[in-house]
Amino acid sequence: MIWKFLLGVYIAIITILAFVIPIGFIPGLGERARIIFLHVPSAWLSVIAFFVAMIYAVRYLRSKNIYEDVKSAASAEIGFLFCFVTTVTGSIWAKFNWGSFWNWDPRETSIFVLLLIYGAYFVLRSAIEVEERKATLSAVYSIIAFVTVPFFIFIMPRIMPGLHPGSKGDPEGAGPVVTFKMDPNMRILFFASLLGFTLVYLWIFKLRSRMEILKIKIQNKIYQEV
Repeated sequence: MIWKFLLGVYIAIITILAFVIPIGFIPGLGERARIIFLHVPSAWLSVIAFFVAMIYAVRYLRSKNIYEDVKSAASAEIGFLFCFVTTVTGSIWAKFNWGSFWNWDPRETSIFVLLLIYGAYFVLRSAIEVEERKATLSAVYSIIAFVTVPFFIFIMPRIMPGLHPGSKGDPEGAGPVVTFKMDPNMRILFFASLLGFTLVYLWIFKLRSRMEILKIKIQNKIYQEV
């Protein structure tokens, strides 16, 4: 229990520092660069969560253990949530930086497509009532869906010209190199934020998985008693 309290304090400190810590000068962004402490970690968690969902999908196909499917779906849910947060925070930033909430920039478009892909995943799960069939089809879909994640997150936004920092033709460069151009204070807080968000994901994933597994055990117990 104590680690949850410490995690809450840790995230609170990062949130406060994100607004007050000096971040140096970043060409073309200024104080708007502070969005990186929330926006980028959210995108990072989306990738991690979708990857974990794919891993558990593979494990389900190999073992046919329903609990593996539960964990895969739980991670996909979290990934979808943070993908949505990434979209919303990016839209807010775009309003202040580009004058419009949505500009169909390649990175905006790619994250929107990912929302549609994983939204379809949940539609698939809700449309099938037979548990084994639902788990099998969901696992196959999760594996195929994750194949698109690296392309839409890391490749497409960098090979096409766009408004977003890191797009093709961006004079400031793209990819991980940009983190080494940050002010030292900003760089430390950025990686601290990535760590904090990752720990939050692990907590939510563990809690969500336990809830669904417990629900299955209770249902099985009721069926056995009947």
